[in-house]
Amino acid sequence: MKMSRLVAFSSSLLLGAALALTGAGVANADSSAAAVDYVALGDSYSSGVGAGSYDGSSCKRSSRAYPALWAAANSPSSFDFAACSGARTNDVTGGQLGRLNASTDLVSISIGGNDAGFADVMTTCVLQSEATCLNRIATARAYVDSTLPGRLDSVYSAIRSKAPSAEVVVLGYPRFYKLGGSCIAGLSEKERSAINGASDHLNTATAKRAADHGFTFGDVRTTFTGHEICSGNSWLHSVNWLNIGESYHPTAAGQSGGYLPVFKSAL
Repeated sequence: MKMSRLVAFSSSLLLGAALALTGAGVANADSSAAAVDYVALGDSYSSGVGAGSYDGSSCKRSSRAYPALWAAANSPSSFDFAACSGARTNDVTGGQLGRLNASTDLVSISIGGNDAGFADVMTTCVLQSEATCLNRIATARAYVDSTLPGRLDSVYSAIRSKAPSAEVVVLGYPRFYKLGGSCIAGLSEKERSAINGASDHLNTATAKRAADHGFTFGDVRTTFTGHEICSGNSWLHSVNWLNIGESYHPTAAGQSGGYLPVFKSAL
Protein backbone atom coordinates (compact mmCIF):
# COMPACT_ATOMS: atom_id res chain seq x y z
CA MET A 1 0.00 0.00 0.00
CA LYS A 2 1.33 3.41 -0.88
CA MET A 3 2.31 5.77 1.91
CA SER A 4 -0.35 8.46 2.40
CA ARG A 5 0.52 11.45 0.28
CA LEU A 6 -0.77 13.67 3.07
CA VAL A 7 1.85 12.19 5.41
CA ALA A 8 4.46 12.87 2.75
CA PHE A 9 3.15 16.40 2.42
CA SER A 10 3.44 17.02 6.18
CA SER A 11 6.94 15.52 6.30
CA SER A 12 8.13 17.69 3.44
CA LEU A 13 6.80 20.79 5.18
CA LEU A 14 9.04 19.96 8.14
CA LEU A 15 11.97 19.38 5.79
CA GLY A 16 11.26 22.68 4.07
CA ALA A 17 11.31 24.50 7.40
CA ALA A 18 14.67 22.92 8.28
CA LEU A 19 16.12 23.90 4.91
CA ALA A 20 14.89 27.45 5.36
CA LEU A 21 16.64 27.67 8.73
CA THR A 22 19.91 26.56 7.17
CA GLY A 23 19.60 28.98 4.27
CA ALA A 24 18.54 26.40 1.69
CA GLY A 25 15.49 26.83 -0.54
CA VAL A 26 11.98 25.67 0.31
CA ALA A 27 11.15 24.25 -3.09
CA ASN A 28 10.36 20.87 -1.55
CA ALA A 29 7.75 22.39 0.77
CA ASP A 30 6.19 24.32 -2.08
CA SER A 31 6.04 21.42 -4.51
CA SER A 32 4.84 18.82 -2.01
CA ALA A 33 1.31 20.21 -1.89
CA ALA A 34 0.93 19.10 -5.48
CA ALA A 35 0.79 15.51 -4.18
CA VAL A 36 -2.40 16.05 -2.16
CA ASP A 37 -5.89 15.30 -3.49
CA TYR A 38 -8.36 17.22 -1.29
CA VAL A 39 -12.16 16.93 -1.13
CA ALA A 40 -14.26 19.32 0.99
CA LEU A 41 -17.65 17.92 2.04
CA GLY A 42 -20.43 19.16 4.26
CA ASP A 43 -22.95 21.89 4.92
CA SER A 44 -23.09 25.69 4.79
CA TYR A 45 -20.38 26.11 7.44
CA SER A 46 -17.98 24.41 5.01
CA SER A 47 -19.41 25.90 1.80
CA GLY A 48 -18.95 29.37 3.27
CA VAL A 49 -22.46 30.81 3.54
CA GLY A 50 -22.09 34.21 5.17
CA ALA A 51 -18.61 34.86 3.78
CA GLY A 52 -19.70 36.27 0.39
CA SER A 53 -17.90 35.79 -2.93
CA TYR A 54 -20.07 32.83 -3.95
CA ASP A 55 -19.68 30.67 -7.03
CA GLY A 56 -23.22 31.33 -8.30
CA SER A 57 -24.55 27.85 -7.55
CA SER A 58 -27.42 27.10 -5.18
CA CYS A 59 -24.83 25.57 -2.82
CA LYS A 60 -23.32 29.01 -2.17
CA ARG A 61 -19.71 27.90 -2.19
CA SER A 62 -17.47 30.79 -1.26
CA SER A 63 -13.89 31.47 -2.26
CA ARG A 64 -13.54 32.80 1.31
CA ALA A 65 -14.55 29.50 2.93
CA TYR A 66 -11.83 27.63 4.81
CA PRO A 67 -11.54 24.79 2.22
CA ALA A 68 -11.00 27.26 -0.62
CA LEU A 69 -8.58 29.34 1.45
CA TRP A 70 -6.51 26.26 2.32
CA ALA A 71 -6.48 25.10 -1.30
CA ALA A 72 -5.47 28.56 -2.54
CA ALA A 73 -2.57 28.68 -0.09
CA ASN A 74 -1.34 25.11 -0.68
CA SER A 75 -2.13 24.39 -4.37
CA PRO A 76 -3.01 20.70 -3.99
CA SER A 77 -2.93 18.55 -7.09
CA SER A 78 -6.73 18.43 -6.98
CA PHE A 79 -9.39 20.25 -4.99
CA ASP A 80 -13.03 19.18 -5.19
CA PHE A 81 -15.37 21.56 -3.35
CA ALA A 82 -18.54 19.55 -2.76
CA ALA A 83 -19.89 21.20 0.42
CA CYS A 84 -23.37 22.65 -0.04
CA SER A 85 -25.64 25.02 1.84
CA GLY A 86 -28.45 23.22 3.64
CA ALA A 87 -26.82 19.79 3.43
CA ARG A 88 -27.83 17.07 5.85
CA THR A 89 -26.16 13.73 6.40
CA ASN A 90 -28.25 12.06 3.70
CA ASP A 91 -27.25 14.77 1.23
CA VAL A 92 -23.61 13.95 1.85
CA THR A 93 -24.08 10.21 1.42
CA GLY A 94 -26.45 10.66 -1.51
CA GLY A 95 -24.77 13.43 -3.45
CA GLN A 96 -21.30 14.39 -2.26
CA LEU A 97 -19.36 11.16 -1.77
CA GLY A 98 -18.98 10.53 -5.48
CA ARG A 99 -16.08 12.99 -5.35
CA LEU A 100 -14.05 10.53 -3.22
CA ASN A 101 -11.87 7.68 -4.44
CA ALA A 102 -8.91 5.57 -3.38
CA SER A 103 -6.50 8.37 -4.34
CA THR A 104 -8.13 10.96 -2.06
CA ASP A 105 -5.62 12.07 0.58
CA LEU A 106 -7.52 14.71 2.55
CA VAL A 107 -11.20 15.17 3.42
CA SER A 108 -12.83 17.89 5.48
CA ILE A 109 -16.46 17.95 6.59
CA SER A 110 -18.91 19.78 8.84
CA ILE A 111 -22.31 18.09 9.09
CA GLY A 112 -25.09 17.46 11.59
CA GLY A 113 -26.39 20.92 12.39
CA ASN A 114 -29.14 20.77 9.78
CA ASP A 115 -30.12 17.25 10.82
CA ALA A 116 -30.59 18.52 14.38
CA GLY A 117 -32.76 21.37 13.10
CA PHE A 118 -30.61 24.26 14.27
CA ALA A 119 -31.97 26.61 11.60
CA ASP A 120 -35.47 25.98 12.92
CA VAL A 121 -34.19 26.40 16.47
CA MET A 122 -32.88 29.86 15.68
CA THR A 123 -36.06 30.86 13.81
CA THR A 124 -38.22 29.64 16.67
CA CYS A 125 -36.16 31.47 19.27
CA VAL A 126 -36.16 34.74 17.34
CA LEU A 127 -39.88 34.75 16.52
CA GLN A 128 -41.54 33.03 19.48
CA SER A 129 -41.59 33.04 23.26
CA GLU A 130 -38.77 32.05 25.56
CA ALA A 131 -40.66 28.93 26.66
CA THR A 132 -41.24 27.85 23.04
CA CYS A 133 -37.57 28.51 22.26
CA LEU A 134 -36.37 26.38 25.17
CA ASN A 135 -38.72 23.55 24.25
CA ARG A 136 -37.44 23.58 20.66
CA ILE A 137 -33.85 23.45 21.91
CA ALA A 138 -34.73 20.47 24.11
CA THR A 139 -36.15 18.69 21.06
CA ALA A 140 -32.95 19.33 19.12
CA ARG A 141 -30.81 18.00 21.97
CA ALA A 142 -32.95 14.87 22.16
CA TYR A 143 -32.40 14.30 18.43
CA VAL A 144 -28.65 14.64 18.91
CA ASP A 145 -28.84 11.95 21.61
CA SER A 146 -31.15 9.52 19.87
CA THR A 147 -30.73 9.78 16.10
CA LEU A 148 -27.78 11.87 15.01
CA PRO A 149 -25.00 9.45 16.12
CA GLY A 150 -26.29 6.78 13.76
CA ARG A 151 -26.52 9.24 10.89
CA LEU A 152 -22.97 10.44 11.49
CA ASP A 153 -21.78 6.83 11.62
CA SER A 154 -23.31 6.25 8.19
CA VAL A 155 -21.53 9.27 6.73
CA TYR A 156 -18.18 8.54 8.33
CA SER A 157 -18.25 4.85 7.38
CA ALA A 158 -19.06 5.76 3.78
CA ILE A 159 -16.19 8.27 3.67
CA ARG A 160 -13.74 5.68 4.94
CA SER A 161 -15.03 3.08 2.48
CA LYS A 162 -14.59 5.39 -0.51
CA ALA A 163 -11.34 7.04 0.63
CA PRO A 164 -9.55 4.37 2.68
CA SER A 165 -6.21 6.20 2.92
CA ALA A 166 -7.48 9.75 3.46
CA GLU A 167 -6.87 11.94 6.48
CA VAL A 168 -10.37 13.05 7.54
CA VAL A 169 -10.93 16.24 9.54
CA VAL A 170 -14.39 16.81 11.03
CA LEU A 171 -15.05 20.46 11.88
CA GLY A 172 -17.51 21.44 14.60
CA TYR A 173 -19.64 24.52 15.19
CA PRO A 174 -18.99 27.68 17.22
CA ARG A 175 -20.93 28.90 20.22
CA PHE A 176 -23.22 31.63 18.95
CA TYR A 177 -23.40 34.11 21.83
CA LYS A 178 -21.14 35.84 24.30
CA LEU A 179 -23.07 35.79 27.54
CA GLY A 180 -23.21 39.06 29.42
CA GLY A 181 -22.10 40.77 26.24
CA SER A 182 -23.00 43.95 24.43
CA CYS A 183 -26.45 42.97 23.12
CA ILE A 184 -29.22 44.99 24.76
CA ALA A 185 -32.15 43.58 22.79
CA GLY A 186 -33.25 40.35 21.16
CA LEU A 187 -33.04 36.99 22.88
CA SER A 188 -32.91 36.63 26.64
CA GLU A 189 -29.73 35.51 28.35
CA LYS A 190 -31.48 32.26 29.21
CA GLU A 191 -32.18 31.61 25.53
CA ARG A 192 -28.63 32.53 24.52
CA SER A 193 -27.18 30.23 27.16
CA ALA A 194 -29.44 27.36 26.06
CA ILE A 195 -28.44 27.84 22.41
CA ASN A 196 -24.75 27.78 23.37
CA GLY A 197 -25.36 24.66 25.42
CA ALA A 198 -27.05 22.96 22.48
CA SER A 199 -24.08 23.79 20.26
CA ASP A 200 -21.76 22.26 22.86
CA HIS A 201 -23.99 19.18 22.97
CA LEU A 202 -23.80 18.80 19.19
CA ASN A 203 -20.02 19.22 19.21
CA THR A 204 -19.58 16.62 21.93
CA ALA A 205 -21.64 14.07 20.01
CA THR A 206 -19.85 14.83 16.75
CA ALA A 207 -16.39 14.64 18.31
CA LYS A 208 -17.21 11.24 19.85
CA ARG A 209 -18.39 9.77 16.55
CA ALA A 210 -15.40 11.24 14.68
CA ALA A 211 -12.95 9.76 17.20
CA ASP A 212 -14.60 6.36 17.03
CA HIS A 213 -13.98 6.34 13.27
CA GLY A 214 -10.36 7.42 13.65
CA PHE A 215 -11.02 10.92 12.33
CA THR A 216 -9.67 14.19 13.73
CA PHE A 217 -12.18 16.61 15.28
CA GLY A 218 -11.50 20.33 14.87
CA ASP A 219 -13.08 22.33 17.69
CA VAL A 220 -13.68 25.90 16.50
CA ARG A 221 -15.14 27.10 19.79
CA THR A 222 -11.66 28.10 20.93
CA THR A 223 -10.90 30.31 17.94
CA PHE A 224 -14.37 31.91 18.02
CA THR A 225 -14.08 32.79 21.71
CA GLY A 226 -14.28 36.57 21.93
CA HIS A 227 -15.88 36.73 18.48
CA GLU A 228 -19.39 35.49 19.25
CA ILE A 229 -22.54 37.51 18.66
CA CYS A 230 -22.78 40.17 21.41
CA SER A 231 -18.97 40.26 21.75
CA GLY A 232 -18.59 43.58 19.93
CA ASN A 233 -16.27 41.87 17.43
CA SER A 234 -18.45 39.12 16.05
CA TRP A 235 -17.30 36.65 13.41
CA LEU A 236 -20.88 35.43 13.11
CA HIS A 237 -23.84 37.11 11.45
CA SER A 238 -26.74 37.82 13.76
CA VAL A 239 -30.27 37.62 12.35
CA ASN A 240 -30.35 39.44 9.02
CA TRP A 241 -33.89 40.02 7.75
CA LEU A 242 -32.57 41.26 4.40
CA ASN A 243 -30.55 38.08 3.83
CA ILE A 244 -32.00 35.52 6.18
CA GLY A 245 -29.88 32.67 4.79
CA GLU A 246 -26.67 34.26 6.11
CA SER A 247 -28.00 34.61 9.65
CA TYR A 248 -25.95 32.76 12.28
CA HIS A 249 -23.24 31.81 9.81
CA PRO A 250 -19.55 32.79 9.95
CA THR A 251 -18.41 35.94 8.22
CA ALA A 252 -15.33 35.95 6.00
CA ALA A 253 -13.31 36.72 9.15
CA GLY A 254 -14.93 33.73 10.85
CA GLN A 255 -13.81 31.46 8.03
CA SER A 256 -10.25 32.79 7.86
CA GLY A 257 -9.75 33.42 11.58
CA GLY A 258 -12.06 30.82 13.11
CA TYR A 259 -12.20 27.78 10.84
CA LEU A 260 -8.99 27.87 8.79
CA PRO A 261 -6.53 27.83 11.74
CA VAL A 262 -8.35 24.88 13.33
CA PHE A 263 -8.30 22.96 10.04
CA LYS A 264 -4.59 23.65 9.57
CA SER A 265 -3.82 22.61 13.15
CA ALA A 266 -5.76 19.38 12.70
CA LEU A 267 -3.43 18.43 9.87
